Amino acid sequence: MKLQTERLKFRQVSIDDVINIHELHSLPETDQFNTLGIPETIEATEKIINQWLVAQNSNPQASYIFCLDLVETNQFIGLIALNMGKPNYKTAEVWYKIHLNYWNKGYTTEALTKLLDFAFNNLELHRIEAGCEVENIASIKVLEKVGMIREGRKRKKLPIRGEWKDNYFYAILEEDFSNFK
Repeated sequence: MKLQTERLKFRQVSIDDVINIHELHSLPETDQFNTLGIPETIEATEKIINQWLVAQNSNPQASYIFCLDLVETNQFIGLIALNMGKPNYKTAEVWYKIHLNYWNKGYTTEALTKLLDFAFNNLELHRIEAGCEVENIASIKVLEKVGMIREGRKRKKLPIRGEWKDNYFYAILEEDFSNFK
């Protein structure tokens, strides 16, 4: 499977990405709104990747987890994923995490637009969802730029550094995406 935009290459995650992913997960800035928490060791990151690989290699595939690399330099800049829901519902959930050195350059919007295109046009899904901590303004902007609609707020849903935080939930339907593009 080959996904690419003008500036980004998508490749399915592998255990060889452990150092880059560990660095990404270890940055306080990228962990600010994340429920995962900063991994204590590289072995903890390796365990997470191994769980992803099980989902990625299942049949049918339960997750599509991609490393994002710059086309020009092959530099790793982050992760984006599509976690599949129940097949008869034709849904999935997206998530992403971009290295802070690549924030505010439009990469996340570009990557999410391509992932939605893949989800609707290749996987023939009906609905894609995303969650977002209510104070995560940058992520809110990305979700709304790609045409996702805020459908509500869940109170105290996210466990982040010992506190329960509220979560907005977003979704986009295949017809929304077709009309939005």
